[in-house]
Amino acid sequence: MLSCHVDLSNDLASRREETIERTVSFLNKRIEKGSSILDLGCGPGLYAERLFKSGHKVTGVDFSENSIEYARDSAKSKGMEIDYVCSDFLNLEYKDCYDMAMQVYGELNTFSNEDRDKLLKIVKEALKPGGLFIFDVTTPGHKENGIKKDWQAGAEGFWRAENHIVLQDRFDYEDNIWAEQYIVIDEQDIKVYRNWFHDYTKESIVKVVKAAGFSEVQVLGGLYNEEEENEADWLTVIARA
Repeated sequence: MLSCHVDLSNDLASRREETIERTVSFLNKRIEKGSSILDLGCGPGLYAERLFKSGHKVTGVDFSENSIEYARDSAKSKGMEIDYVCSDFLNLEYKDCYDMAMQVYGELNTFSNEDRDKLLKIVKEALKPGGLFIFDVTTPGHKENGIKKDWQAGAEGFWRAENHIVLQDRFDYEDNIWAEQYIVIDEQDIKVYRNWFHDYTKESIVKVVKAAGFSEVQVLGGLYNEEEENEADWLTVIARA
């Protein structure tokens, strides 16, 4: 997984380099230099390092110990003073600390409604008055470009570093909820992985974010683009505390 995160030539775990650069440019236009930023789901620090270079103070949070260790080592080797925290988002207790919080690659889509609402309130508490929470979510059209019932075999890949077979499928439920299932078979074991997602429309995500207490919510079609797209698979949300 970590090797996929730091490979910027594809979108398997992190986004391509050009998308990351566009995202950082988008964020920089909405905050002043020297802003304090909370990067939720920071992974190996791809955004945190770029934002630090832009002159900001950055705290990166991720529950993956491997990703945080990599990010800390990378920052140290480059002389970057970035605060990395290995923690579950739902355990954070910041209060009026940050000018902006960010969460990229649709992580909010993976939360249950209860955890989503809890996280939004935690983020609002962490922001200074008037601070921004900028994140992206998928729309119902996104899953049609996702996995279908299929299988693949390989010597190494995303799931395993040795010979393995992957059986994949997708299951749809009510309220724009769906699941990806991967059955991974290697010489030692058979394991089942399920990734759950909840897609949003512009109307539904605005309703959810405002219910968490944010004063203003702007939704743009597409990923960190200035112009809206009516049929975008992704939405960029800018919420003000």
